[in-house]
Amino acid sequence: MPTEGRLSPAAGPLAAARSGRAGRADAAADPRARARYRRIVGFATSVMIATWWFDLVLPRIGFRSLSEGGRVARLQRTARRFRVLAIDLGGLMIKVGQFLSSRLDVLPPEVTSELEQLQDEVPAVPFAEIRSLAEAELGVPLERAYTRVDEEPVAAASLGQAHRALLSPEDAEIAGFAEVVVKVQRPGIDEIVEIDLAALRTIGRRLSRIRLVSERVDAPALVEEFAATCREEIDYLHEGVNAERFDELFSDGRRVAAPVVVWERTTRRVLTLSDVTAIKLNDVDALRAAGIDPAAVARAFAEAMFEQLFGAGFFHADPHPGNVFVTPHAPDESGRTWTLTFIDFGMMGQVPAGLRAGLRRIVIAVAARDGAGLVAGIQEIGVLLPGADTTDLEHALTALFARFGGLSFGELQNIDPRELRDFADEFGAAMRQLPVQLPENFLLITRAVSLTSGVCSALDPRFNVWQAIEPFAQRLLREESRDVLTNATQSAVSYARTVLGLPQRIDAVVARVDRGGLSVDTPQVGDRLDRLEVLLRHTVAAVVFAALVVGGALLMPSVPAVAAGMLVVSVVPLLFALAGLGRTRGRSRRR
Repeated sequence: MPTEGRLSPAAGPLAAARSGRAGRADAAADPRARARYRRIVGFATSVMIATWWFDLVLPRIGFRSLSEGGRVARLQRTARRFRVLAIDLGGLMIKVGQFLSSRLDVLPPEVTSELEQLQDEVPAVPFAEIRSLAEAELGVPLERAYTRVDEEPVAAASLGQAHRALLSPEDAEIAGFAEVVVKVQRPGIDEIVEIDLAALRTIGRRLSRIRLVSERVDAPALVEEFAATCREEIDYLHEGVNAERFDELFSDGRRVAAPVVVWERTTRRVLTLSDVTAIKLNDVDALRAAGIDPAAVARAFAEAMFEQLFGAGFFHADPHPGNVFVTPHAPDESGRTWTLTFIDFGMMGQVPAGLRAGLRRIVIAVAARDGAGLVAGIQEIGVLLPGADTTDLEHALTALFARFGGLSFGELQNIDPRELRDFADEFGAAMRQLPVQLPENFLLITRAVSLTSGVCSALDPRFNVWQAIEPFAQRLLREESRDVLTNATQSAVSYARTVLGLPQRIDAVVARVDRGGLSVDTPQVGDRLDRLEVLLRHTVAAVVFAALVVGGALLMPSVPAVAAGMLVVSVVPLLFALAGLGRTRGRSRRR
């Protein structure tokens, strides 16, 4: 296997690579770093040129059929070239390939099948190097830190390597278990990451000079967001904290689980966790052999990710099949015989409250096939700039829902490609006319949603995202309804207090008039104040009636008994309000 682009621990730190300029300077100073940097930038540049030629130039000069006819073959060749490059270089290139390999919903199987080999083709680091780094980090020989460490890795990832081990009797007594997995950072990975980030900064700057890209995405800003995420991912203390937070928020021992951190044997470059290895999420044959339905796993995985993304707002941003296990167990009280166990919490995302509200609105709109609501949600999360004319986009989404809403991934594959292309052209034309942008904090959200969609489609080709999202959307709608009812009730109470307080203020005004403390020139003022007081009391009744009706309607799907009671009780204030309205009109006619 070629090793031109690899760096050994002796390659020396590239501390100055925190900025693009310094990264290029260091790359130029070290021949191996320079070779790695140039290979990454060169590959990306060749892909950009090929995309420009085949997807933009040829269709405009009358060769659309030539462009479209060879697209799959071109993508397959590009995927093969990238796989070779990623295996040779390792580092962040492996992560990019793993992400693309899960996009079964977007990329053809010829491409994803080529890239998914990266899940298992990451070469392992010799154990002697792992031992040396671990002992330097822990400060003791490996035999003192653990009773046993398997030299053969259980997993070799792009940034680290995991080995099964047994805790010492003393540590096992403290932890409550002995079997662990020790995750050790790849030697020299800090330097490799910085070189890769320097190359990505160069690619980002080149993309920013392309108007079609710069109008929609701040590529350099995305690279910096990715850089911050990568640096957090190679800090195992940070990952340990994330693992504990994930466990507190989502682990219930039945649907979702997470490993336990052994802090006594954890540093920035060494992480010790309870051993939770089980059936790999996408191992369909092993799932069936264990009596587990892959389609049920797909539904449960989507539900777990929806809860993280749209519920808690703290989510696993790298849920590829190597980071999620299906753990069989004895039937619990609900009859379930397996649990989803997440690992590798180095790449976690946060969804700010405002962005989460917009995402929840999008979920509800998608479940309801509501094109206008979906556009409103897109605007709320900041993808569309303020003032954008969304008429064409709403029309395109409404047509999209009408034709494809409710279809599964497998059913979509049976649709005439020309029909799909026509819809894609209409949607693309609508989007090209709009001032769109990729908002901050959205990169990891997009990654998590994309991986979830791809994994679920791989587990079950008939996976129907519409059916999967509907129960969650209904729950969100009930929560939103309760919030609306609470806000409406609070507003009604505040308004009622103001209205109920007005007669007392009117009485005070009349008293001042009687005492001569206020001079009034209009002789009918007293009569008008009396009429106003009566009208205000009946207005309160109308407000109470409206609150009861709205609350009952919102609660009807989730609490029908309470909702029915509210609707029945609302008749009383309605009759009172109508009676007051009748008397007011009668007085007006007499005058």
